[in-house]
Amino acid sequence: MENILEIRGLTKTYPGVVALNNLSLSVRRGECHAIVGENGAGKSTLIKSVAGAITPDSGTITFEGTEYTSLDPTLSKKIGIGVIYQEFVLCPALTIAENIFLGERLTPGAFQNEALMNQKAQEILDRFKVEGLKATALVRDLSTAYQQLVEIAKAIAKKSKLIIMDEPTAPLTEREVSVLFRIIQELKASGITIIYISHRLDELYEVSDRVTVMRDGCYITTTDTADVTKDQLIAYMVGRELKKDFAERNSRTEEVLLETKNLGGNGVEPFSIKLHKGEVLGFGGLVGAGRTEYAQLIFGAAPKECGSIYLNGQKIEINSPEDAVKYGIGMVPEDRKQCGALLRMSIRENIVVSILKRISNRFSFVDRSQEKKIADEQMNALRIKAPSADVLVNNLSGGNQQKVVLAKWLANNSQVLILDEPTRGIDVGAKQEIYKLIDELAAQGKGIIVISSDMEEIMGITDRMLILYEGTLKGELQRAEYQQERILKHASGEN
Repeated sequence: MENILEIRGLTKTYPGVVALNNLSLSVRRGECHAIVGENGAGKSTLIKSVAGAITPDSGTITFEGTEYTSLDPTLSKKIGIGVIYQEFVLCPALTIAENIFLGERLTPGAFQNEALMNQKAQEILDRFKVEGLKATALVRDLSTAYQQLVEIAKAIAKKSKLIIMDEPTAPLTEREVSVLFRIIQELKASGITIIYISHRLDELYEVSDRVTVMRDGCYITTTDTADVTKDQLIAYMVGRELKKDFAERNSRTEEVLLETKNLGGNGVEPFSIKLHKGEVLGFGGLVGAGRTEYAQLIFGAAPKECGSIYLNGQKIEINSPEDAVKYGIGMVPEDRKQCGALLRMSIRENIVVSILKRISNRFSFVDRSQEKKIADEQMNALRIKAPSADVLVNNLSGGNQQKVVLAKWLANNSQVLILDEPTRGIDVGAKQEIYKLIDELAAQGKGIIVISSDMEEIMGITDRMLILYEGTLKGELQRAEYQQERILKHASGEN
Protein backbone atom coordinates (compact mmCIF):
# COMPACT_ATOMS: atom_id res chain seq x y z
CA MET A 1 0.00 0.00 0.00
CA GLU A 2 1.08 3.58 -0.65
CA ASN A 3 2.71 5.45 2.24
CA ILE A 4 1.15 8.82 3.03
CA LEU A 5 3.78 9.62 5.70
CA GLU A 6 7.44 8.63 5.88
CA ILE A 7 9.74 9.68 8.71
CA ARG A 8 13.47 9.15 8.28
CA GLY A 9 16.20 9.63 10.89
CA LEU A 10 14.22 12.04 13.07
CA THR A 11 16.25 13.23 16.06
CA LYS A 12 15.33 15.73 18.77
CA THR A 13 17.29 16.43 21.94
CA TYR A 14 16.60 18.53 25.01
CA PRO A 15 19.10 19.28 27.80
CA GLY A 16 19.97 15.89 29.25
CA VAL A 17 17.30 14.04 27.24
CA VAL A 18 17.25 12.44 23.79
CA ALA A 19 13.52 12.62 23.01
CA LEU A 20 13.84 11.11 19.50
CA ASN A 21 16.83 9.06 18.49
CA ASN A 22 17.24 8.59 14.71
CA LEU A 23 13.62 7.46 14.45
CA SER A 24 12.20 6.13 11.17
CA LEU A 25 8.71 4.81 10.40
CA SER A 26 6.05 4.90 7.69
CA VAL A 27 2.26 5.18 7.71
CA ARG A 28 0.07 3.79 4.92
CA ARG A 29 -2.71 5.78 3.33
CA GLY A 30 -6.16 4.93 4.70
CA GLU A 31 -5.00 2.87 7.68
CA CYS A 32 -5.40 3.38 11.41
CA HIS A 33 -1.82 3.20 12.63
CA ALA A 34 -1.36 2.90 16.40
CA ILE A 35 1.77 4.15 18.16
CA VAL A 36 2.47 2.86 21.67
CA GLY A 37 5.23 3.19 24.23
CA GLU A 38 5.84 4.02 27.86
CA ASN A 39 5.66 7.60 29.08
CA GLY A 40 8.84 9.28 27.90
CA ALA A 41 9.14 7.00 24.86
CA GLY A 42 8.98 10.02 22.53
CA LYS A 43 5.42 9.77 21.25
CA SER A 44 4.52 13.39 22.08
CA THR A 45 7.75 14.68 20.52
CA LEU A 46 6.97 12.72 17.36
CA ILE A 47 3.46 14.19 17.19
CA LYS A 48 4.72 17.74 17.68
CA SER A 49 7.36 17.26 14.98
CA VAL A 50 4.78 16.10 12.43
CA ALA A 51 2.36 18.85 13.52
CA GLY A 52 5.06 21.51 13.22
CA ALA A 53 4.90 22.48 16.89
CA ILE A 54 8.63 21.77 17.32
CA THR A 55 11.60 21.61 14.95
CA PRO A 56 13.64 18.38 14.97
CA ASP A 57 17.44 18.58 15.12
CA SER A 58 17.81 16.32 12.08
CA GLY A 59 15.90 13.93 9.85
CA THR A 60 13.12 14.34 7.30
CA ILE A 61 9.33 14.12 7.16
CA THR A 62 7.86 13.12 3.80
CA PHE A 63 4.13 13.71 3.36
CA GLU A 64 2.42 12.67 0.13
CA GLY A 65 5.76 12.48 -1.64
CA THR A 66 7.06 15.91 -0.59
CA GLU A 67 10.05 15.95 1.76
CA TYR A 68 10.39 18.45 4.62
CA THR A 69 13.23 18.94 7.07
CA SER A 70 10.80 20.77 9.36
CA LEU A 71 7.19 21.90 9.42
CA ASP A 72 5.33 24.72 11.14
CA PRO A 73 1.70 24.53 12.34
CA THR A 74 0.37 26.58 9.43
CA LEU A 75 2.16 24.49 6.80
CA SER A 76 1.20 21.24 8.53
CA LYS A 77 -2.49 22.14 8.43
CA LYS A 78 -2.21 23.41 4.86
CA ILE A 79 -0.83 20.14 3.51
CA GLY A 80 -3.53 18.12 5.33
CA ILE A 81 -2.26 17.10 8.77
CA GLY A 82 -4.64 17.53 11.71
CA VAL A 83 -3.89 16.82 15.36
CA ILE A 84 -6.29 16.21 18.25
CA TYR A 85 -4.31 16.65 21.44
CA GLN A 86 -5.27 15.35 24.90
CA GLU A 87 -5.96 18.95 25.92
CA PHE A 88 -8.52 20.31 23.46
CA VAL A 89 -7.89 23.60 21.64
CA LEU A 90 -11.40 25.05 21.70
CA CYS A 91 -13.06 28.38 22.53
CA PRO A 92 -15.76 27.50 25.10
CA ALA A 93 -17.76 30.72 24.65
CA LEU A 94 -18.20 30.14 20.89
CA THR A 95 -20.58 27.79 19.10
CA ILE A 96 -19.55 24.50 17.54
CA ALA A 97 -19.75 26.05 14.06
CA GLU A 98 -17.66 29.05 15.10
CA ASN A 99 -15.00 26.74 16.53
CA ILE A 100 -14.95 24.57 13.41
CA PHE A 101 -14.45 27.53 11.05
CA LEU A 102 -12.50 29.81 13.40
CA GLY A 103 -10.13 31.98 11.35
CA GLU A 104 -11.67 31.00 8.02
CA ARG A 105 -13.96 32.92 5.63
CA LEU A 106 -16.47 30.85 3.70
CA THR A 107 -17.39 33.76 1.41
CA PRO A 108 -15.57 36.94 0.36
CA GLY A 109 -16.00 39.99 2.57
CA ALA A 110 -15.25 41.13 6.09
CA PHE A 111 -18.10 39.23 7.75
CA GLN A 112 -18.73 35.53 8.08
CA ASN A 113 -21.86 34.14 6.41
CA GLU A 114 -23.34 32.72 9.61
CA ALA A 115 -26.13 30.73 7.95
CA LEU A 116 -23.71 29.08 5.53
CA MET A 117 -21.23 28.42 8.35
CA ASN A 118 -23.89 26.72 10.47
CA GLN A 119 -25.10 24.69 7.49
CA LYS A 120 -21.63 23.41 6.58
CA ALA A 121 -20.81 22.66 10.21
CA GLN A 122 -24.05 20.71 10.64
CA GLU A 123 -23.28 18.68 7.51
CA ILE A 124 -20.00 17.59 9.08
CA LEU A 125 -21.64 16.83 12.44
CA ASP A 126 -24.38 14.78 10.76
CA ARG A 127 -21.69 12.42 9.47
CA PHE A 128 -21.11 11.36 13.08
CA LYS A 129 -24.72 10.14 13.44
CA VAL A 130 -24.87 11.44 17.01
CA GLU A 131 -28.26 12.72 18.16
CA GLY A 132 -28.49 16.20 19.63
CA LEU A 133 -25.22 17.53 18.24
CA LYS A 134 -26.19 20.95 16.88
CA ALA A 135 -23.84 23.39 15.17
CA THR A 136 -25.33 26.32 17.08
CA ALA A 137 -24.64 24.85 20.55
CA LEU A 138 -22.01 26.52 22.73
CA VAL A 139 -18.90 24.41 23.26
CA ARG A 140 -18.89 25.13 27.01
CA ASP A 141 -22.22 23.31 27.28
CA LEU A 142 -20.88 20.12 25.67
CA SER A 143 -19.65 16.96 27.37
CA THR A 144 -16.00 16.02 26.98
CA ALA A 145 -16.92 13.42 24.36
CA TYR A 146 -18.83 15.96 22.26
CA GLN A 147 -15.95 18.43 22.56
CA GLN A 148 -13.70 15.75 21.12
CA LEU A 149 -16.10 15.34 18.19
CA VAL A 150 -15.79 19.09 17.59
CA GLU A 151 -12.01 18.66 17.34
CA ILE A 152 -12.51 15.88 14.79
CA ALA A 153 -14.98 18.08 12.90
CA LYS A 154 -12.36 20.86 12.80
CA ALA A 155 -9.90 18.47 11.16
CA ILE A 156 -12.49 17.29 8.63
CA ALA A 157 -13.46 20.89 7.77
CA LYS A 158 -9.82 21.66 7.04
CA LYS A 159 -9.80 18.66 4.67
CA SER A 160 -7.17 16.83 6.71
CA LYS A 161 -5.81 13.74 5.00
CA LEU A 162 -4.03 12.54 8.15
CA ILE A 163 -5.53 12.95 11.63
CA ILE A 164 -3.40 12.25 14.70
CA MET A 165 -5.37 11.34 17.85
CA ASP A 166 -3.50 11.54 21.15
CA GLU A 167 -5.16 9.43 23.91
CA PRO A 168 -8.62 10.03 22.41
CA THR A 169 -10.50 7.66 24.73
CA ALA A 170 -8.94 8.80 28.03
CA PRO A 171 -11.90 11.01 29.11
CA LEU A 172 -14.66 8.91 27.53
CA THR A 173 -17.17 6.39 28.86
CA GLU A 174 -17.45 2.96 27.22
CA ARG A 175 -20.51 4.07 25.25
CA GLU A 176 -18.69 7.17 23.98
CA VAL A 177 -15.67 5.07 23.05
CA SER A 178 -17.83 2.89 20.79
CA VAL A 179 -19.10 6.03 19.03
CA LEU A 180 -15.52 7.22 18.51
CA PHE A 181 -14.48 3.86 17.07
CA ARG A 182 -17.38 3.95 14.62
CA ILE A 183 -16.36 7.44 13.51
CA ILE A 184 -12.76 6.30 13.00
CA GLN A 185 -13.96 3.47 10.75
CA GLU A 186 -16.03 5.95 8.74
CA LEU A 187 -13.06 8.31 8.43
CA LYS A 188 -10.94 5.45 7.14
CA ALA A 189 -13.66 4.47 4.66
CA SER A 190 -13.59 8.03 3.30
CA GLY A 191 -9.83 7.80 2.72
CA ILE A 192 -8.58 9.62 5.82
CA THR A 193 -5.55 8.15 7.58
CA ILE A 194 -5.48 7.93 11.39
CA ILE A 195 -2.48 7.85 13.71
CA TYR A 196 -3.83 6.58 17.03
CA ILE A 197 -1.85 6.96 20.27
CA SER A 198 -3.11 5.20 23.38
CA HIS A 199 -2.00 3.48 26.57
CA ARG A 200 -5.09 1.26 26.47
CA LEU A 201 -3.70 -1.70 24.60
CA ASP A 202 -6.96 -3.67 24.49
CA GLU A 203 -8.65 -1.07 22.30
CA LEU A 204 -5.88 -1.20 19.70
CA TYR A 205 -7.24 -4.56 18.58
CA GLU A 206 -10.62 -2.98 17.90
CA VAL A 207 -9.51 0.06 15.96
CA SER A 208 -5.99 -0.23 14.49
CA ASP A 209 -4.57 -2.02 11.45
CA ARG A 210 -0.90 -1.78 12.38
CA VAL A 211 0.99 -0.79 15.51
CA THR A 212 4.42 0.78 16.00
CA VAL A 213 6.26 0.46 19.31
CA MET A 214 8.64 3.15 20.59
CA ARG A 215 10.98 2.99 23.57
CA ASP A 216 13.32 5.68 24.94
CA GLY A 217 13.00 7.76 21.78
CA CYS A 218 13.84 4.84 19.50
CA TYR A 219 11.85 2.84 16.97
CA ILE A 220 11.43 -0.76 18.13
CA THR A 221 9.09 -2.49 15.67
CA THR A 222 5.99 -2.21 13.47
CA THR A 223 3.61 -5.12 13.03
CA ASP A 224 0.07 -5.90 11.95
CA THR A 225 -2.06 -5.54 15.08
CA ALA A 226 -3.69 -8.93 14.50
CA ASP A 227 -0.27 -10.62 14.53
CA VAL A 228 0.92 -9.47 17.97
CA THR A 229 -0.40 -10.30 21.43
CA LYS A 230 -0.87 -7.84 24.25
CA ASP A 231 1.94 -9.49 26.24
CA GLN A 232 4.29 -9.19 23.26
CA LEU A 233 3.44 -5.50 22.88
CA ILE A 234 4.16 -4.90 26.56
CA ALA A 235 7.50 -6.71 26.28
CA TYR A 236 8.43 -4.55 23.27
CA MET A 237 7.40 -1.38 25.15
CA VAL A 238 9.22 -1.95 28.41
CA GLY A 239 12.06 -4.15 27.20
CA ARG A 240 11.32 -6.73 29.87
CA GLU A 241 8.64 -9.15 30.98
CA LEU A 242 6.15 -7.66 33.43
CA LYS A 243 4.69 -9.51 36.37
CA LYS A 244 1.00 -9.93 37.04
CA ASP A 245 -0.75 -6.54 37.25
CA PHE A 246 -2.40 -7.01 40.63
CA ALA A 247 -0.69 -8.71 43.55
CA GLU A 248 -2.45 -10.36 46.48
CA ARG A 249 -2.59 -8.07 49.50
CA ASN A 250 -3.63 -8.70 53.10
CA SER A 251 -2.87 -5.43 54.89
CA ARG A 252 -6.39 -4.30 55.86
CA THR A 253 -6.99 -4.08 59.61
CA GLU A 254 -10.17 -3.66 61.64
CA GLU A 255 -9.00 -0.28 62.95
CA VAL A 256 -10.94 2.59 61.36
CA LEU A 257 -8.69 5.38 60.10
CA LEU A 258 -11.19 7.72 58.43
CA GLU A 259 -14.95 7.83 58.88
CA THR A 260 -17.67 10.06 57.46
CA LYS A 261 -21.15 10.25 58.96
CA ASN A 262 -24.00 11.37 56.68
CA LEU A 263 -21.63 13.54 54.68
CA GLY A 264 -23.41 15.28 51.80
CA GLY A 265 -23.27 18.22 49.43
CA ASN A 266 -21.59 19.06 46.13
CA GLY A 267 -24.42 17.27 44.32
CA VAL A 268 -24.13 14.11 46.43
CA GLU A 269 -26.82 12.76 48.77
CA PRO A 270 -25.60 12.12 52.34
CA PHE A 271 -24.07 8.73 53.12
CA SER A 272 -21.41 7.36 55.45
CA ILE A 273 -18.16 5.48 54.84
CA LYS A 274 -15.45 3.83 56.90
CA LEU A 275 -11.86 3.54 55.68
CA HIS A 276 -9.69 1.10 57.62
CA LYS A 277 -5.95 1.27 58.15
CA GLY A 278 -4.18 -0.68 55.41
CA GLU A 279 -7.31 -0.71 53.24
CA VAL A 280 -7.74 0.27 49.59
CA LEU A 281 -11.35 1.39 49.19
CA GLY A 282 -12.76 1.81 45.69
CA PHE A 283 -15.37 4.30 44.54
CA GLY A 284 -17.08 2.66 41.55
CA GLY A 285 -19.72 3.95 39.17
CA LEU A 286 -20.12 5.64 35.83
CA VAL A 287 -18.75 9.05 34.90
CA GLY A 288 -20.86 11.68 36.69
CA ALA A 289 -22.01 9.30 39.44
CA GLY A 290 -20.67 11.57 42.19
CA ARG A 291 -17.44 9.74 43.01
CA THR A 292 -15.14 12.75 42.58
CA GLU A 293 -17.71 15.04 44.21
CA TYR A 294 -17.74 12.96 47.40
CA ALA A 295 -13.96 12.83 47.48
CA GLN A 296 -13.88 16.63 47.19
CA LEU A 297 -16.09 16.87 50.28
CA ILE A 298 -13.58 14.78 52.26
CA PHE A 299 -10.65 16.85 51.00
CA GLY A 300 -12.37 20.19 51.59
CA ALA A 301 -12.30 21.12 47.91
CA ALA A 302 -16.09 21.61 47.99
CA PRO A 303 -18.30 22.81 50.88
CA LYS A 304 -20.31 20.16 52.70
CA GLU A 305 -24.00 20.74 53.39
CA CYS A 306 -24.24 18.23 56.19
CA GLY A 307 -22.38 15.50 58.00
CA SER A 308 -19.10 15.12 59.83
CA ILE A 309 -15.63 13.60 59.33
CA TYR A 310 -13.61 11.60 61.87
CA LEU A 311 -9.90 10.74 61.78
CA ASN A 312 -8.63 8.06 64.18
CA GLY A 313 -11.90 8.39 66.09
CA GLN A 314 -11.59 12.14 66.58
CA LYS A 315 -13.98 14.57 64.89
CA ILE A 316 -12.16 17.00 62.61
CA GLU A 317 -13.28 20.10 60.74
CA ILE A 318 -12.24 20.26 57.09
CA ASN A 319 -13.37 23.42 55.35
CA SER A 320 -10.54 23.69 52.82
CA PRO A 321 -7.77 21.58 51.26
CA GLU A 322 -5.37 23.34 53.64
CA ASP A 323 -7.26 21.81 56.56
CA ALA A 324 -7.13 18.37 54.93
CA VAL A 325 -3.37 18.61 54.38
CA LYS A 326 -2.90 19.62 58.02
CA TYR A 327 -4.66 16.42 59.10
CA GLY A 328 -2.60 14.25 56.75
CA ILE A 329 -5.12 13.81 53.93
CA GLY A 330 -3.87 14.12 50.35
CA MET A 331 -5.69 14.00 47.02
CA VAL A 332 -4.34 13.28 43.54
CA PRO A 333 -7.00 14.86 41.29
CA GLU A 334 -8.25 13.53 37.99
CA ASP A 335 -7.02 16.60 36.10
CA ARG A 336 -3.36 16.79 37.09
CA LYS A 337 -2.61 19.74 34.79
CA GLN A 338 -5.35 22.02 36.12
CA CYS A 339 -5.57 20.94 39.74
CA GLY A 340 -2.62 18.72 40.66
CA ALA A 341 0.69 20.04 39.40
CA LEU A 342 2.31 23.48 39.24
CA LEU A 343 3.41 23.09 35.64
CA ARG A 344 5.68 26.13 35.45
CA MET A 345 7.56 25.17 38.58
CA SER A 346 10.26 22.54 39.01
CA ILE A 347 9.86 18.95 40.16
CA ARG A 348 11.61 19.90 43.39
CA GLU A 349 9.28 22.81 44.10
CA ASN A 350 6.20 20.66 43.36
CA ILE A 351 7.28 17.86 45.68
CA VAL A 352 7.94 20.09 48.71
CA VAL A 353 5.08 22.57 48.23
CA SER A 354 2.92 20.87 50.86
CA ILE A 355 5.73 20.74 53.49
CA LEU A 356 7.33 24.19 53.16
CA LYS A 357 6.63 25.05 56.79
CA ARG A 358 8.25 21.82 57.93
CA ILE A 359 11.50 22.46 56.05
CA SER A 360 11.73 26.19 56.80
CA ASN A 361 13.45 27.90 59.73
CA ARG A 362 11.83 30.34 62.12
CA PHE A 363 12.52 33.15 59.68
CA SER A 364 10.55 31.28 56.96
CA PHE A 365 13.64 30.54 54.86
CA VAL A 366 13.55 27.13 53.18
CA ASP A 367 16.37 24.71 54.00
CA ARG A 368 17.60 24.08 50.45
CA SER A 369 19.65 21.00 51.35
CA GLN A 370 16.61 19.42 53.02
CA GLU A 371 14.44 20.41 50.05
CA LYS A 372 16.86 18.77 47.60
CA LYS A 373 17.21 15.64 49.73
CA ILE A 374 13.45 15.08 49.94
CA ALA A 375 12.91 15.78 46.23
CA ASP A 376 15.70 13.40 45.20
CA GLU A 377 14.36 10.67 47.50
CA GLN A 378 10.88 10.91 46.00
CA MET A 379 12.21 11.03 42.44
CA ASN A 380 14.16 7.83 43.04
CA ALA A 381 11.30 6.10 44.87
CA LEU A 382 8.79 6.81 42.09
CA ARG A 383 11.31 6.50 39.23
CA ILE A 384 10.46 9.94 37.84
CA LYS A 385 12.29 10.24 34.52
CA ALA A 386 14.12 13.58 34.38
CA PRO A 387 17.77 14.73 34.36
CA SER A 388 17.31 16.48 37.73
CA ALA A 389 14.72 17.76 40.17
CA ASP A 390 15.15 21.25 38.67
CA VAL A 391 13.33 20.31 35.43
CA LEU A 392 10.00 22.11 34.97
CA VAL A 393 7.01 19.78 35.42
CA ASN A 394 5.54 21.15 32.17
CA ASN A 395 8.41 19.46 30.29
CA LEU A 396 7.63 15.98 31.67
CA SER A 397 5.50 13.29 30.08
CA GLY A 398 1.98 12.81 31.44
CA GLY A 399 2.91 9.76 33.48
CA ASN A 400 5.84 11.49 35.13
CA GLN A 401 3.66 14.51 35.91
CA GLN A 402 1.26 12.15 37.70
CA LYS A 403 4.14 10.71 39.71
CA VAL A 404 5.20 14.21 40.78
CA VAL A 405 1.70 14.93 42.11
CA LEU A 406 1.76 11.65 44.04
CA ALA A 407 5.27 12.40 45.36
CA LYS A 408 3.97 15.65 46.86
CA TRP A 409 1.65 13.75 49.19
CA LEU A 410 4.19 11.05 50.01
CA ALA A 411 6.63 13.77 51.05
CA ASN A 412 3.89 15.07 53.38
CA ASN A 413 3.58 11.56 54.87
CA SER A 414 -0.19 11.64 54.29
CA GLN A 415 -2.11 8.98 56.23
CA VAL A 416 -5.12 9.10 53.90
CA LEU A 417 -4.66 9.27 50.13
CA ILE A 418 -7.46 9.89 47.64
CA LEU A 419 -6.43 8.85 44.12
CA ASP A 420 -8.83 10.02 41.40
CA GLU A 421 -8.18 8.11 38.14
CA PRO A 422 -4.52 7.60 39.18
CA THR A 423 -3.44 5.73 36.05
CA ARG A 424 -5.33 7.68 33.37
CA GLY A 425 -2.94 8.42 30.50
CA ILE A 426 -0.16 6.31 32.04
CA ASP A 427 1.62 3.46 30.28
CA VAL A 428 1.58 -0.16 31.41
CA GLY A 429 5.01 -0.03 33.05
CA ALA A 430 4.16 3.08 35.07
CA LYS A 431 0.78 1.58 35.98
CA GLN A 432 2.47 -1.37 37.62
CA GLU A 433 4.73 0.99 39.54
CA ILE A 434 1.65 2.86 40.80
CA TYR A 435 -0.08 -0.42 41.75
CA LYS A 436 3.03 -1.58 43.61
CA LEU A 437 3.27 1.75 45.40
CA ILE A 438 -0.38 1.54 46.50
CA ASP A 439 0.30 -1.93 47.90
CA GLU A 440 3.35 -0.63 49.79
CA LEU A 441 1.42 2.32 51.22
CA ALA A 442 -1.40 0.05 52.36
CA ALA A 443 1.16 -2.26 54.01
CA GLN A 444 2.39 0.78 55.96
CA GLY A 445 -1.12 1.20 57.39
CA LYS A 446 -2.23 4.10 55.24
CA GLY A 447 -5.81 4.29 54.03
CA ILE A 448 -6.34 4.76 50.31
CA ILE A 449 -9.45 5.70 48.34
CA VAL A 450 -9.25 4.91 44.63
CA ILE A 451 -11.63 6.31 42.02
CA SER A 452 -11.30 4.58 38.68
CA SER A 453 -13.40 4.08 35.54
CA ASP A 454 -11.22 1.12 34.56
CA MET A 455 -13.25 -1.93 35.63
CA GLU A 456 -10.31 -4.33 35.64
CA GLU A 457 -8.21 -1.89 37.64
CA ILE A 458 -10.71 -1.09 40.37
CA MET A 459 -11.57 -4.78 40.79
CA GLY A 460 -7.90 -5.75 40.89
CA ILE A 461 -6.52 -3.17 43.28
CA THR A 462 -9.23 -2.59 45.91
CA ASP A 463 -10.27 -4.54 49.02
CA ARG A 464 -13.81 -3.19 49.06
CA MET A 465 -15.92 -1.11 46.71
CA LEU A 466 -18.68 1.47 47.16
CA ILE A 467 -20.73 1.98 44.00
CA LEU A 468 -22.45 5.30 43.30
CA TYR A 469 -25.21 6.29 40.91
CA GLU A 470 -26.31 9.90 40.29
CA GLY A 471 -24.99 11.09 43.64
CA THR A 472 -26.36 8.25 45.76
CA LEU A 473 -24.72 5.17 47.25
CA LYS A 474 -26.21 2.12 45.51
CA GLY A 475 -24.12 -0.78 46.68
CA GLU A 476 -21.18 -2.08 48.67
CA LEU A 477 -19.15 -5.16 47.69
CA GLN A 478 -16.31 -6.99 49.40
CA ARG A 479 -13.48 -8.20 47.17
CA ALA A 480 -14.76 -11.79 47.27
CA GLU A 481 -18.10 -10.55 45.90
CA TYR A 482 -16.66 -8.72 42.89
CA GLN A 483 -18.37 -9.57 39.62
CA GLN A 484 -18.50 -7.21 36.69
CA GLU A 485 -22.22 -7.79 36.22
CA ARG A 486 -22.99 -6.95 39.85
CA ILE A 487 -20.92 -3.77 39.72
CA LEU A 488 -22.59 -2.62 36.51
CA LYS A 489 -26.01 -3.41 37.95
CA HIS A 490 -25.40 -1.08 40.89
CA ALA A 491 -23.73 1.51 38.65
CA SER A 492 -26.85 1.65 36.49
CA GLY A 493 -29.05 2.48 39.49
CA GLU A 494 -30.22 -0.92 40.74
CA ASN A 495 -29.78 -1.86 44.41
